Amino acid sequence: MVSASETARIAADGALLVGDLVVPRGARGAVAFAHGSGSSRHSPRNRAVAEVLRRAGLGTLLFDLLTVEEERVDAITAEHRFDIPLLGRRLVAAVDWLGGHPATAALPVGLFGASTGAAAALVAAAERPDRVRAVVSRGGRPDLAGGALSRVRAPVLLVVGGDDREVLRLNEQAAAMLAAPHAVHVVPGATHLFEEPGTLEQAAEAARDWFLDMTAAPAAGPGGSRRR
Repeated sequence: MVSASETARIAADGALLVGDLVVPRGARGAVAFAHGSGSSRHSPRNRAVAEVLRRAGLGTLLFDLLTVEEERVDAITAEHRFDIPLLGRRLVAAVDWLGGHPATAALPVGLFGASTGAAAALVAAAERPDRVRAVVSRGGRPDLAGGALSRVRAPVLLVVGGDDREVLRLNEQAAAMLAAPHAVHVVPGATHLFEEPGTLEQAAEAARDWFLDMTAAPAAGPGGSRRR
């Protein structure tokens, strides 16, 4: 599948954020990635998931939520990685950027968040309900999205490792606060980083299927939950 790729430069909060946009020919949707604490757009796990999505005809935007200087500070103080309002605003800027880009303006947008990036994805989905059509969290902390959970309209998939018990508990609590259609997908034998053989592939395939649903379905309204 032939793809077009370019370096994305997204202005947000007075900062210039850098990312990688890849859009397959005939793309059916676009997914922006929000990485977790201590990670970046070069995360091998997120890049592996992005490759699975692109093979299914989905464009991907992997970008850094923090500037280089902010990353340096955060590595010492961890003050930015848990600043969910900041991360959420920056992901909103990425959603708006996709809406203004010729290759993605007409495509439905999904958000993929890992760790604290999952909370940022839910905040952004709540802020852009007419633009964001699906959200997937992988090993995420959706509970950190707080009051934004009840305002999300897009269908939400929470992918959690079966052996990541505390995060699973937090995801189930967050799921109970969602008014949008949602599901908790438990990957048996997986821990927080999905390092066990085959577990990341299972998470990526679940995300792919969830995002493909958004390319065929109308925007979602309130709905129930299910465990997959």
